[in-house]
Amino acid sequence: MDPKTSHADRVLEATRSASAAARSQIAASWHRSVQKHGLDPNNRRAPDKIEHAALRERLEVYEKFMMVAAPRLDALYLLVGQSGCAVLMTDTEGVILDQRMSDADTPAFESWGLSAGANWSEEREGTNGIGTCLTERRRVIIHQDEHFHARNTGMSCIDAPIFDENGQIVAALDVSSARADQTEAFNRLIGAQVAQTARAIEEANFRAAFSAARIIVAESSEADSATLLAVDSHDLVIGATREARRAFGLAGTGPLAARPAADILGQEDGPTGFQRAERAAVVRALARADGNVSQAARQLGVGRATLYRRMKRLGLHET
Repeated sequence: MDPKTSHADRVLEATRSASAAARSQIAASWHRSVQKHGLDPNNRRAPDKIEHAALRERLEVYEKFMMVAAPRLDALYLLVGQSGCAVLMTDTEGVILDQRMSDADTPAFESWGLSAGANWSEEREGTNGIGTCLTERRRVIIHQDEHFHARNTGMSCIDAPIFDENGQIVAALDVSSARADQTEAFNRLIGAQVAQTARAIEEANFRAAFSAARIIVAESSEADSATLLAVDSHDLVIGATREARRAFGLAGTGPLAARPAADILGQEDGPTGFQRAERAAVVRALARADGNVSQAARQLGVGRATLYRRMKRLGLHET
């Protein structure tokens, strides 16, 4: 490629290629930007920004989520802020809701349009970290001239999606840098931390949504996603993260129909299920009573003789 070819020319050439989009995810995003969204890579206008009243309304909708996310955003900023990076959180439409950046770097980021209320959806800004992450529902690194608009080629954006307790995408977590010397290797290091933070926010949000349930952490091949199940007092699974839904073959999105945890986790169940539950209840009562059968019977609301009969049937001894 001729080094004198402009960025816009390279973008448009890639979108005209029948095979480029199939070979490259970046080219596929460029193609969407031109063919689907009708954008011009030479457009120099600043990103659209919603009114303050509209931003307040969005923040109210996200209030609980942002309370959960805030300390994790702070921790991420402590790691990357000293290197001249900004930490941003958006809603599902790519509108920036919250930001962390140094006072010294704020003018530069605001000149790029990276500030609360700015719309960085792929529909409006073409290929970029926030918008492409939300469109493709995956982690992305958009490094400098991988951006669609020529005016954005000086920045690097590292993003990860965050999914809510119903398995639906709820936000994008972004770390952006406008440093000219930012390397792709450094981007990958930041990307690992962004993914870890996104997982922490997703997990904390899930636990908050099912605060009254028992949370089971399951194994998964996907290390960057939280694999959690929420189980109620009846041992019914009532919630699952997106990765848990995938791992256990549950509905991809929406509230779950309650199902026995044993069915989902592959544990033995059947005619002895109630017997096992009864045995566990008796064992717990005896443990709380330090083996005192009379006291355990009072806890269970049965007579002492009844408890002795149940213990015999369940194969439990007074000792």
